Amino acid sequence: MSGIEEQVGNQVEIIRLDLLSAIGRQAARAYDVRMVPATLLFDSQGEIVDRQMGMPETDRVMAIFELSA
Repeated sequence: MSGIEEQVGNQVEIIRLDLLSAIGRQAARAYDVRMVPATLLFDSQGEIVDRQMGMPETDRVMAIFELSA
């Protein structure tokens, strides 16, 4: 994700969670995360617009950012 972070700058908020922490486990249950790494992209209303398990595909993530801009 760090390469993506460099490309989008402060246009989006990126949150990383430790799935071993209490809040991380709670988020994993709420969003049905069963594998790490997992990348969930939300729109401005908090709806999931993309879900990727494993390493995120930079081109796919950037295309979603561009569509929502």
